[in-house]
Amino acid sequence: MTSAELARPSRKQRVRTVWISDVHLGTRDCQAEHLSHFLKGYHADKVYLVGDIIDGWKLRGGMYWPQAHTNVIRRLLTMSKRGTEVIYVTGNHDEFLRRYSKLILGNIQLVDEAVHVTADGRHLLVIHGDQFDVITRYHRWLAFLGDSAYEFTLTLNRWLNHWRARYGYGYWSLSAYLKHKVKTAVSFISDFEEAIAHECVKRGLHGVVCGHIHHAEIRQVGGVDYLNCGDWVESCTALIEHWDGSIELYRLADAQAREAELKALKIAEPA
Repeated sequence: MTSAELARPSRKQRVRTVWISDVHLGTRDCQAEHLSHFLKGYHADKVYLVGDIIDGWKLRGGMYWPQAHTNVIRRLLTMSKRGTEVIYVTGNHDEFLRRYSKLILGNIQLVDEAVHVTADGRHLLVIHGDQFDVITRYHRWLAFLGDSAYEFTLTLNRWLNHWRARYGYGYWSLSAYLKHKVKTAVSFISDFEEAIAHECVKRGLHGVVCGHIHHAEIRQVGGVDYLNCGDWVESCTALIEHWDGSIELYRLADAQAREAELKALKIAEPA
């Protein structure tokens, strides 16, 4: 496969923690193959699945579950069998799992939220984030309506990247680009970030790791660390904690660009 299709470390990298969210297994727009290759590239002590890993909303309307989606589940199970602690934090699209909260199966735990302590001593709330989205909490019909409009942009996104890949270009998210440009979306993201940061301050925590809004970010909000995993539908992002406690934002597009540069350098080297 070309770098425009898949990108992962050439050698398995040992890291302390990996966070991924909003995979939406069971939907056509899930980038399951990219995620499987990403997970194969890392050996982590802990993996947090920060909600909306399985899309229960979509599965109600009919089954869509290709082999690539099964491969993601198998990869996570393999990691847990090899000693990785897998913590599944429930979200709104997989809220059907909330009734089984606190279930422990071997190295896999199912929870509604968790507190992660980094190597440098920071206490981070790990939560999906739908609890801080007014539309999701109080206007579910609007959430479903918005979901339909969002799906349309994802369909355009899928076709666009199909043709980009055919011509050797890397992954690019149309829906993420539009989200950055539309003022109402920017305002919604800001309100969400401030609400969740306020909760951290109230609990006396150093920060939060969340998902939900499909907008990856690492920054300070309201005096606390705000870290959003992003998603594996449009932007293909994750958070990685290294052994010194520093947390890196992984972006598939950046990984592809680096891989393309390395290949170009190798080709340019004299024989």
